[in-house]
Amino acid sequence: MSRLKSAIWVAAYLRRCQTEGIFGAVRRRGAEEAGAGFVKLALLDGRAWLFTPAPQSAYDDSHPVERVFAPTSPEAVAEQAVEERIAKEIRFDPDAWIVEIEDKAGRHFLDLAKS
Repeated sequence: MSRLKSAIWVAAYLRRCQTEGIFGAVRRRGAEEAGAGFVKLALLDGRAWLFTPAPQSAYDDSHPVERVFAPTSPEAVAEQAVEERIAKEIRFDPDAWIVEIEDKAGRHFLDLAKS
């Protein structure tokens, strides 16, 4: 099974958020084919979450999934801390995609954004 291109996954994910009334935008375009995707969820109160690609151990071979994400912290943190982490990730991987969504309720649909 070939992996879904990052650009297609991002477009589908943003459409999913839009259908639920959640604002989302691509902050940084990465490599079309396979750039890693990072999702910032801003809670609009000065706190945010950053979701990063999960480690390979999170994938279950018996039920293949296109993308799995994991939060970088168990609770939302200061938005500035998320911004610093994003800057670090871009320095490490210049092909990375950065998607930002905004939702006061903390909805992100990443558990549903599997292909």
